[in-house]
Amino acid sequence: MNRISSWARKWWPGLIPLGFLWIGAIWTNTSPLETDIAARATAALKDTILDKTRISVSGRDVSLSADAFSEEGRRSAAAQVEAVAGVRLLDDDTSLIREAKPFDWSIERDVVRITLGGNAPLPASKARLADATRAAAAGTEVSDRMDLARGAPPRFDTAALLLIEQIGKLKDGKITLSDTAVSLTGMAREIGNREAILAALRNLPEGYSVKDNAIKAPPYIFRANKDPVANTVTLEGYVPDNNVHAAIVAAVGRKFFAEKLVDNLKASAGAPQGFQNAAVAALGALSRVSTGSLTISDREVKLSGDALYAVAGDQIRGGIGGELPQGWAVKADVSVKPVASAVDPTVCQQLFFELLGKAKIRFESGRATIDKDSMGLLDKLIETALRCPTANIEVAGHTDSDGDNNTNMALSEKRAQAVSDYLIKAGLPPDRLKAVGYGSSQPVAANDTDDGKAKNRRIDFVVK
Repeated sequence: MNRISSWARKWWPGLIPLGFLWIGAIWTNTSPLETDIAARATAALKDTILDKTRISVSGRDVSLSADAFSEEGRRSAAAQVEAVAGVRLLDDDTSLIREAKPFDWSIERDVVRITLGGNAPLPASKARLADATRAAAAGTEVSDRMDLARGAPPRFDTAALLLIEQIGKLKDGKITLSDTAVSLTGMAREIGNREAILAALRNLPEGYSVKDNAIKAPPYIFRANKDPVANTVTLEGYVPDNNVHAAIVAAVGRKFFAEKLVDNLKASAGAPQGFQNAAVAALGALSRVSTGSLTISDREVKLSGDALYAVAGDQIRGGIGGELPQGWAVKADVSVKPVASAVDPTVCQQLFFELLGKAKIRFESGRATIDKDSMGLLDKLIETALRCPTANIEVAGHTDSDGDNNTNMALSEKRAQAVSDYLIKAGLPPDRLKAVGYGSSQPVAANDTDDGKAKNRRIDFVVK
């Protein structure tokens, strides 16, 4: 017994190195096998669509964990791994990602960033939408807060990409896609952008529609400034189209008889109803101030400036509102320019001559009704007359040679009297004014051309 015990004590220490050799053999044989199986299982999944994929191998047993985007995709992924050579058992821990009902997606813009929210159907779709947003952001920060979910409607990516293209047209706002219904809120960046967005959304994929559109347009701005120093009328802002543009330019030519036009207008959709009539009426009021500015913002007209005399100030403040279309508002801040120093009759006559050399007082055809386009010129003539307190003024009416002499004489007298009455209402003493009609007896040009006839149809101011 003692001999056996002694032998055993000598033998068992030799088992220790054998144990290490056995463990090392197992390790060196198993580790490459597991690595190989893991690599081949990963390769088998390269054409499948999964998220958060994890593969672990123990011996020849494989554990697969992943989020799948369809039941068919989940089963296919498990089958692909199970079919890998060398796999003995598969622990299938795959699951479906959540289903979103409704399937909501959004893009929102504020002053500092663009945020993508809601759901995307696949990782590749999520990346595609984020990349498209960065391209459209023009340097604005993009925050991707999209989650992955099932339940996207057909052609989701096409619809979302079209909506992303519109974000550059918004100053701020949000575009939401709920299943196939599009909703929009916010403020357009520029005039016309709201209409451009609506036009683009006509290209939504079949089955998609705009449910709500609360995009607001920025104020539709039109400005005009009268500068007597530079002798200019400057137009800025927007007009609806080229036809309205031409009509406004023509109105400036009729109403502002001496100023040079500086035209910086741009054509853009979004003008309020009645814009052209309002702009023309407001320009008529601006033509009557010595210096001033006009702003039309949506349906509100703001006019400021200095009238040439007190009655003109009252007329401008009280009259412009009545000429605007229904529903328009006006704010007229019109003061009265101080009366300039008096001049003698000779200078007065020269000033009248210069003014009437630049423009003529117009009348309705065949009548003695003064055309509103002549109000600016009349105000300048009245301002000049007020500077001549000792001068008597003859208002002389003339016609061309067409028609009957008696008719022409009567028409010239009525027109001269209409101008004289206008001056009296402006504050000039009646005893300083005399209206005289000369018919066609004092032509300044030949009556054998239209141009010559036009020159002969006139009102002259003669200082006596």
